[in-house]
Amino acid sequence: MRPTAPLLLVTVLAAASLTACGGGSGGDPDTVKVAYPRSTDNKVRIMDEYLAMIKTQFEQRHRGKKLELVPIQASQDDYYTKIQQMMRSPKTAPDVVHEDTFLINSDIKSGYLRPLDDKLAAWKDWGRYAETAKSSARAEDGKTYGVPDGTDTRGLWFNKEVFARAGLPADWQPKDWQEVLGAARAVKRKVPGVIPLNVYTGKGPGEAAVMQGFEMLLYGTGKDPLYDPAAKKWVAGGKGFTDALEFVRTVYGEKLGPDPADALDPNVGTRVTAEWIPDGKLAIALDGNWLAKNWLPKGARPWPQWSKVMGRAAFPTQNGAAPGKVSLSGGWTWSIGAKSTKPDLAWQLVELLQTKENALEWTVRDGQIAVRDDVAADPRYLKSMPGIDFFTGLVRYTHYRPTLPVYPQVSGAIGEAMESVTTGDATAAKAARGYDAQLRSIAGGDGVRDGER
Repeated sequence: MRPTAPLLLVTVLAAASLTACGGGSGGDPDTVKVAYPRSTDNKVRIMDEYLAMIKTQFEQRHRGKKLELVPIQASQDDYYTKIQQMMRSPKTAPDVVHEDTFLINSDIKSGYLRPLDDKLAAWKDWGRYAETAKSSARAEDGKTYGVPDGTDTRGLWFNKEVFARAGLPADWQPKDWQEVLGAARAVKRKVPGVIPLNVYTGKGPGEAAVMQGFEMLLYGTGKDPLYDPAAKKWVAGGKGFTDALEFVRTVYGEKLGPDPADALDPNVGTRVTAEWIPDGKLAIALDGNWLAKNWLPKGARPWPQWSKVMGRAAFPTQNGAAPGKVSLSGGWTWSIGAKSTKPDLAWQLVELLQTKENALEWTVRDGQIAVRDDVAADPRYLKSMPGIDFFTGLVRYTHYRPTLPVYPQVSGAIGEAMESVTTGDATAAKAARGYDAQLRSIAGGDGVRDGER
C-alpha cells in the first residue's frame, strides 16, 4: 500500500505546514493534541461532535489544560499516510492518535507509538475488554499499544424488495458460496438494471477489498489460510486462496457485480452506501455492520425505510463446513505517540475517552460493535440499531488480520491479484502464482510455507 509520489508530496507539505505553525506534542506542555480521521463527506461529523464533548469534559477535569483537536480530512488510505508523516517528527507528532489496528505493528516498528502496559496494569477497566479486541492492539513484542474503542463484523446485506421480484426468500440465509452466487444469478435473470452482488475488489478500494472482500472468502476455506501462527510463516496461495480468487473472477466474469471500472474506483464504498443500496440498485452487498449509520437521520444518506427493506445474513464458509459462518473484524484504538512529551496527561485523555459512559456514547453514535462487556450489556446499546444483535452475534465467528509489520505489503499483493481476475487479465491460478512470488519477496523464503493443494 505504498503511496504515490504526488500523495507523498502533499503529505510532506502538510507536515511542513504543521511545523511552521509550531504544531506537534512538544509545544505547549499544557495542551494535549489528538489526531483523528475526519470524513470526506462534510455532512458526516460523528467523531468531531463526540470529541467536542470529550474536549469539554477534559478541560473541566483538568483545569489549566487544553485539548486540541487535529482532524485529518482524507480517505482512509490517505489518513494512514498523513498520520505516519506527522508521527515522524516531534514537531508535528500528536500526543494521542486514533490508530487503525491494521497499521499498529508497522507503526510500532517505525517507532511511532508508545507501549501502554504500565498504564493498563493500573487501570481497572482493562479487564472488561474482550480478549480478541485486546489482541488486536498487541504487538509481536507482547506489549499493548492501544485501547480499542470498538470493533466491527461483516456479513451480507440484501434488499428484500429486490429479492421478492427475483423469487428469493425474505429470510435468506445461504449455506455455502454456491447459494450466494445462485441468488446473484437469479437477480440478474429476473431483475434487470440491478447489480446482483457487490464484492469489493482490486487495488483502488484498498483494504476494504482485501479484508471484507477477499479475506471473507479465504477464511471460509480452512484453518489459518493466510498466516500460520504456530509455524510463524505466511501461507502461499494454495487451493483455498485460488478458490477465493475464482469466486471473485466469477462475480465479475459473469457480470454479477458492478462494472469493473466502478468496482475498482477508490470511492466505490461511498456509491454502495449512499447510492446503490438506498436507490434499490444493488441486491446483495458483502459489507460491514456500520452501513446503517449512513442511513440514520444524521447520516450521510438518510433513508427512513432501510430497516424494513434490508435483510442480513451471515456469510457462509465455502462448502458449509463448520462453523458454517465467517466474519472478519477490525477496529481502531486510541494510542499514544512515542514522541509525546506528556504521556501521563495523554493517558488521562485515553482513560476519559474510554470510561463506560463515554465508550457507550461513542459505540452508539458510530454504530460500533462493543468491545467492553458492560457496554455490550447496556440496554441503550442493545436498542441502538436494528440488527445490532445480529452483528454482535457474529463476533463468535470472526477472524482478525495478522497484526504483523509486513501485513500492509501482503494486503497490497492480494489487491493486485484480485484486480487481475476482476479485469480478466489473469486466471485465478495465474493470479495466485503471482501472489506467491510477491509474498516470498515480502516475507523471505523462510517466512512462507506452501498452502494446501
